[in-house]
Amino acid sequence: MSEQESPQGAYVIAIDQGTTSTRAIVFDHSGGIVSTGQLEHGQIFPQAGWVEHDPRQIWDNTREVIGQALSKANLTRHDIAAVGITNQRETAVVWDRTTGEPVYNAIVWQDTRTQGIVDHLAADGGVDRFAKKTGLPLATYFSGTKIAWILDNVEGARARAEAGDLLFGNTDAWVLWNLTGGTDGGVHVTDVTNASRTLFMDLEALAWDQEILDTFGVPASMLPEIRSSSEVYGTVHGSQLLRGVPVAGILGDQQAATFGQAAFGTGEAKNTYGTGCFLIFNTGEEIVHSQNGLLTTVGYRLGDAPPHYALEGSIAVTGSLVQWLRDNLGMIQTAPQVEELARSVEDNGGVYIVPAFSGLFAPYWRPDARGAIVGLTRFANRGHIARAALEATAFQTRDVLDAVNADAGVPLTELKVDGGMVANDALMQFQADILGVDVVRPRVIETTALGAAYAAGLAVGFWKDLGECSANWGEDRRWSPSMDAEERERQLRLWRKAVSKSMDWVDGDVR
Repeated sequence: MSEQESPQGAYVIAIDQGTTSTRAIVFDHSGGIVSTGQLEHGQIFPQAGWVEHDPRQIWDNTREVIGQALSKANLTRHDIAAVGITNQRETAVVWDRTTGEPVYNAIVWQDTRTQGIVDHLAADGGVDRFAKKTGLPLATYFSGTKIAWILDNVEGARARAEAGDLLFGNTDAWVLWNLTGGTDGGVHVTDVTNASRTLFMDLEALAWDQEILDTFGVPASMLPEIRSSSEVYGTVHGSQLLRGVPVAGILGDQQAATFGQAAFGTGEAKNTYGTGCFLIFNTGEEIVHSQNGLLTTVGYRLGDAPPHYALEGSIAVTGSLVQWLRDNLGMIQTAPQVEELARSVEDNGGVYIVPAFSGLFAPYWRPDARGAIVGLTRFANRGHIARAALEATAFQTRDVLDAVNADAGVPLTELKVDGGMVANDALMQFQADILGVDVVRPRVIETTALGAAYAAGLAVGFWKDLGECSANWGEDRRWSPSMDAEERERQLRLWRKAVSKSMDWVDGDVR
């Protein structure tokens, strides 16, 4: 972290480039939200299993939401001490360094088109072929196979990449490059948390692994420089509203949420309820390789300090299941209505939903699984399906927490939660019931953006240390378990039976 004096600006702005929208949130020194700008971007589904975003739209929206946030609070660039970036992590963008134009749409973390590449690479050494170095299994989830697909399937892309003309980044690097000048001197950098989600970074060396790059057929010249999560990477360039303001923090969204929850120490954990669900357990400076289906990842690194590592349980579909009820089935008009519909029934009526739209992620890692609704009878109605959709989030979180407890050896006694779905009281109570431990919501639930703000603010002296950030955390509400142990075990037994029914679906004839 920089030793420079505290800057003049009274606020820090975080850019939260998420899966469904981009937001800019201005925070004050107490970690309170001053103003927000937000715009959704299009979800592109060219065919089953393919999910894309338009990187140009994401960049246009980024500029616009910055303007919204500043204007709502009547602020200018002179009021802003630093910019932090947080982002959907494994979503891959490949663009031309000379023109600034993407060569293809961003391929989103949920996309499963690269399963053939995964199978080819796993034929020699299995899905854990690179896990000792990277902490990750071979899966369509991560950026690496997406880059390989673009190079193999976009006309001329491989030749341009080998000539040094193409750049890759998760959306943090795309936003940073454009913020800092783009084709006019843009900084091509990512942080350790994003780099750890590519399948290309050696966790111990915190460097790209040439042997893995060669295996994937990806030129090293495409990759951004790996830096810490909290340092000045460059300043906002040109005629932009924040010109001259240092960009000083980058954290992948789930690591940022952990940071925003002030879970800085070994043994602390949080669960974020968004498009997917992501539980992160801080293992400190020790790299812990999971024996129970979790990912090993970098939690954060501040300047030149040693990195902190983490175990992560990644669930692909939680909030997006509610969106599916709204957009695909038309059962609700707005996402919050799902709680009212779920409350219209006393229980799930024996209905269980396994939302394996992209296969099952942690702790199962079963790409052959697909979504299933089981236990249907003539008794079941819309309320039961809505309730089962919410409960699926809680059941999946229980599966992941069991894996964390097995790996860590010390059971968690409470779970800090954040993200959009934690506003749903019915879900949070059921989550506490099915976990058998307290669930705790902080006063500021926008912890992803807050984490990016903390990383940026620490780099420029806006906050002097982690203790100042921890002091900002406050409890808003706590849910304690009220379900008896026998009923909990009955529900879990039926859930696990439902999960088993979703597996072995994809074969040579089913895509």
